[in-house]
Amino acid sequence: MADLIVAAETCVALGATEHQFESFPGRDIALGALTVTRVLPVKGKRLVGPWCFLDRFGPLTFADPSPMDVGAHPHMGLQTVTWLLDGELVHYDSLGYESLLRPGGVNVMTSGAAIAHAERTPAKNSGRLSGVQLWVALPDRDRQMSALFQHVEHVPLDEQRGGIVQVFAGSLSALHSPATHHSGIFGGDVQVHPGAALDIPLDVAYEYAALVLNGDCSLEGQPLQERMLYYDRFSVDFDEFLPELRVRFAELLAERDLG
Repeated sequence: MADLIVAAETCVALGATEHQFESFPGRDIALGALTVTRVLPVKGKRLVGPWCFLDRFGPLTFADPSPMDVGAHPHMGLQTVTWLLDGELVHYDSLGYESLLRPGGVNVMTSGAAIAHAERTPAKNSGRLSGVQLWVALPDRDRQMSALFQHVEHVPLDEQRGGIVQVFAGSLSALHSPATHHSGIFGGDVQVHPGAALDIPLDVAYEYAALVLNGDCSLEGQPLQERMLYYDRFSVDFDEFLPELRVRFAELLAERDLG
């Protein structure tokens, strides 16, 4: 596997015998007054396992009007996962939930057979907004389940000398999100301190996608771009090895390959 340089650090997969790394440019989508960058689905990549949707919004500052004002709309057969880097969002839904989301927490809404929800910037806010929303396609056995909303105020994190790993969906090593998911998935936020390195054990039975949110990043000397989806599926002679990944700041998605 070729070395992956992210923010001057090296990505090394131990035990990997073949490396496939693809990139897919996102596209801007207008959601009322807010412009988001959609990086999944895109041409050539519709899914990363059950992850079927990824919008990047912000970073931005604002005064008036509030940028996020997505009115009530229905969902069926999926989960929405909303992760904030900066600012505030309020979630309302047809189950009667009202939840204020701040950085470090995650909202997970399981639509099942059907649910309607809305998301807005609250009237009292910091004037900043930055984050992502992801969708997970539910397995057929769970598509007609009862709708469910879960708010996790603080997701599990591991702060090491080199940086911080937060897990907002699924599991990574000893970190387990308390939110309920119905597939073997991983969604994480990884930040490496300036000039440091961070080793993250990644299961080679998963495929991965990364969205660089900020930082000076390159792949084999070629710069990586923000608002671009980077996809990797390890092909390995698997024994006891796990890949070690050193990254600066990226969103990571993963899904266990059952086939």
